[in-house]
Order: sequence, then structure tokens, then C-alpha cells
Amino acid sequence: MTVQSDQAFFKTFGVVLVGLVIFTIIIIALAMMLHGQRQMSEVPSREAAREARFAQVAEVYAGETGRAAAAAAAATASATPQLAFDGSLDGGVIYRGACGTCHDGGIAGAPAMVASDWVGRLDKGLEALVANAINGIGAMPARGGYRNLSDEQVTISVAYMLDMLE
Repeated sequence: MTVQSDQAFFKTFGVVLVGLVIFTIIIIALAMMLHGQRQMSEVPSREAAREARFAQVAEVYAGETGRAAAAAAAATASATPQLAFDGSLDGGVIYRGACGTCHDGGIAGAPAMVASDWVGRLDKGLEALVANAINGIGAMPARGGYRNLSDEQVTISVAYMLDMLE
């Protein structure tokens, strides 16, 4: 009786196993057929993200020619300084990017953007305020911590801040 029941079990198990293999093959074939019918549309933002992921991160220079190429690349990089905020002369852009972090909330003693916080400072005039912004004063670092802000950008952002007070 044991041998016969074992044979029946193995026969049933084999049939179930073959059925599962056939079911798996049918599912795979169906998935491949459906995937082949699907049209992939390229999204511009996805393409831009892909390009950014594969963008060159660094350069490798080797030997004498590499040393010369590295020197030329360094000279080019130092010859064209990169201005903050792409050289924008929009006071609002500069304020939101550099100044607003502290001046919106009065952080570290920075005068908040309310006229009462600027009493005594406004009497010094625009030139003194710009000089303080360029050189730093108190807890404020020079150029608001953006060393690549030009003097013109600092002047425009200070003027923008003063206009916001009125």
C-alpha cells in the first residue's frame, strides 16, 4: 500500500509541477507580447535627468600631455570666474538666494525686513550699508557668505532690501 501511495503522490506531484511550468511559460509569453505592443514615449525631463546622471564628473590627465592639458583647463577655469546666481542682476533673485535666509527671520542678529529693525542703519546711507554687506559685519559674513557675488550684485540686493522696507 505504501509503494502504491508513493507512486500516486509522485505522479500527482509531477503533473502539478509540469502544469506550473506550462503556466509560467504562458505568463512570460503573455508579458512579452504585451510589452512589445506598448509604445514608450520619451519624456523630456526624464531625458534631461538621464543626461545629468551620465554627465562627465571629472577629467583624468596622465603623462606630459595630460599635465599640459590640466594646466590649460585650470587656466581656463580661473580666467572665467563664475558669478553667483548666473550673474543675475535681479535684486529679488539675489535676496531670495543669499540674503533672505537670515533677513527674513532676523537670524543671528540680522535686521528683519521691517522698518523698525533698520532704525539707525538707514541713517548711514546706501554706501555704508553696501560696504557692510561686501565686507561683512557682526555675524554676517562678507557678501552674505557668497564670495562669488560681484560688488554690483551686492549693491543691487541691498537696494532691493531697502525698497522692500518702504
